[in-house]
Amino acid sequence: MALKKDSNAVSIDMLLIVHSEKGRAAQGTLSDRQADPGALPQLRGGGVANGIRNWQKLEGNCLDGNLAEKQHPQQTQVITSYDNQGTQLTVEVHPRDAMPQMLKKFSLAKRLQGDKNGNTRPRQPGGKDAHAYPWDRSSLKSMPLDLRQFEKLDAYASQVTVKSGLDELMDDLLQEAHSDLERVRAIWIWICHHIEYDIEAAQEKDRQAFKPSNILRTQKTNCDGYAGLFERMCRIAGVQCMTVPGYSKGFGYQTGQSFSGEFDHAWNAVYLEGRWHLLDSTWGSGLVDTSTSKFTFLYNEFYFLTHPALFIEDHFPDNKNWQLLKPPQSLRQFENNMYHKSEFYNKGMLSAHPETPMIRTVNGKATITMESCAPTLFMFMLNGKQEHGLLSLQKNGMKLDIYPPTMGTHKLQIFAKGNSDIYSSVLEYTLKCNYVDSGIRLPAELHQPVGPSWFSEQMGILKPSHPDPIIHTTDGRCSISFGVEEGISILASLHGDDGPITEETQRRYIFQLHREKRVELKVQLPHAGKFALKIFVKKRQEPGNYVFVFNYLLCCSNTKVNWPMFPESFGNWGQDNELLEPLSGVLPANRNVPFKLKLHGVAKALVKGQDTWPLTLNGEGYWEGSCSTAGCQEVYVMVLENANHSFYSYILKYKVNDQ
Repeated sequence: MALKKDSNAVSIDMLLIVHSEKGRAAQGTLSDRQADPGALPQLRGGGVANGIRNWQKLEGNCLDGNLAEKQHPQQTQVITSYDNQGTQLTVEVHPRDAMPQMLKKFSLAKRLQGDKNGNTRPRQPGGKDAHAYPWDRSSLKSMPLDLRQFEKLDAYASQVTVKSGLDELMDDLLQEAHSDLERVRAIWIWICHHIEYDIEAAQEKDRQAFKPSNILRTQKTNCDGYAGLFERMCRIAGVQCMTVPGYSKGFGYQTGQSFSGEFDHAWNAVYLEGRWHLLDSTWGSGLVDTSTSKFTFLYNEFYFLTHPALFIEDHFPDNKNWQLLKPPQSLRQFENNMYHKSEFYNKGMLSAHPETPMIRTVNGKATITMESCAPTLFMFMLNGKQEHGLLSLQKNGMKLDIYPPTMGTHKLQIFAKGNSDIYSSVLEYTLKCNYVDSGIRLPAELHQPVGPSWFSEQMGILKPSHPDPIIHTTDGRCSISFGVEEGISILASLHGDDGPITEETQRRYIFQLHREKRVELKVQLPHAGKFALKIFVKKRQEPGNYVFVFNYLLCCSNTKVNWPMFPESFGNWGQDNELLEPLSGVLPANRNVPFKLKLHGVAKALVKGQDTWPLTLNGEGYWEGSCSTAGCQEVYVMVLENANHSFYSYILKYKVNDQ
């Protein structure tokens, strides 16, 4: 067919979009020299046939130059028709001056892989698409990626806005994309930052929410809409893409549940560099708060081109070929396998043991270990509380011993901090406990972690005398020491569930000594039981409070233990001072009590009770003397720091037993 060489003549381009009953689309172009209605796909239904006849009629009218002027050739003519099965045919007629833009637009579609008949239906995945299972720890992605290469593109794509429709959006969006990978990335970033999950539409299964025009207008949809829009945008961009339905361990998932009946989720597969890859823009865009059922935008990189051996943990497709795994997993395996949340991998976790979501305690105890690719901080919650467990940090991971307080079923959550300032839930277990050891009762104030680790070393505590987190003492006393970096101050406190320890006296059962670059903590327990010895640090030159680093668990089963508090120390008690005697903070009445201390930088020292007794400096550098406790309730040690002054400072305070 030939067109007249006339300035008013228009060429005809036809965009053919055929939607199947499942909503999939195939695209192609017919130029004015190729247009042959007989070459169109054989579609059932009079609606489509009528649409073709309307196109033929419009084609004839447009070849009339006079009519072309009346039809305003600068405007696009659109004809849409449907058959009785819901198949849609759309014909667009564009003016000649729009041809360059149309050719640019449709040149992308020509890159879709076609068979010998020119059909562009994406090929099914095969052996070369499959990745080995289980995960080999090589990468979180299914292809080599340097995310830094996307920084400029991501910033651009996230700022693109919808002006009129999908075609114009795609023209704007792909301005900075120069490869199939970059086109897919731009589409991914745009959807994840602009489309909100529509909870109401998902619950009501509103089919209108799936249409691209409605999605762009409301910027809301459900998982089917996310996947359908992603596929549509990829097709326009000339990238093969498929929507994959299946089961998921997403919003509302309960550990150990089984799956049957209607599929509850949909995601996408894209064909890049000769291989299929998986992504989920629904879960990449944000999350739904289980308590409020509200959606929050929270970008998640994990679900972009995810390694199939990781993707299968929470996505089970309707067709096993779309697992892209060798060997593929069964539905039963999917249901029973441990569910590692995306944050498990985002936070650098590699593995966890046990590898089953349900754990049965043995003698009232369950042990969980996790391996990470770098030192990481962890915490846990048992039934919503940070209690009944001992979590110790390891160089690349952690170990957790958990002791459920009652028989029955318990929920255990494990959190990791990674490189951010926020702890994220990375793993959940269900604990089944059929026995409780009444002798294992941990202090409520025993916080995590227990025992020294890479973290305490990072905070300035070095070479501890007790590397293990649990210390057993038969007489209720122990001495713990460790090196301290220059400029670091140490604070310690003792916590038990039973009296007489209170907030005021929790530091009085610990006496801190400094010897060169090491700190010694002398601890006396007030009674038998289990106690948390908390260690805090602070840089002396920096403002602010002491920071908790770790604690020890002190255990004593000797019921005869009844140690008194140490004497109360005041601010002028120097860090390098040393107390040899008396160590008890409570002195006997009507006795002469010997004193021996090492005090640095003082001119004089004395003990004051009912009367005053001076201390003398011996040849070994200790201040020695004695005092009588007769007639007094309190005894003080005082020092004069400057011989030219007459003002004495209190450094220690003792109480005297009642008469």
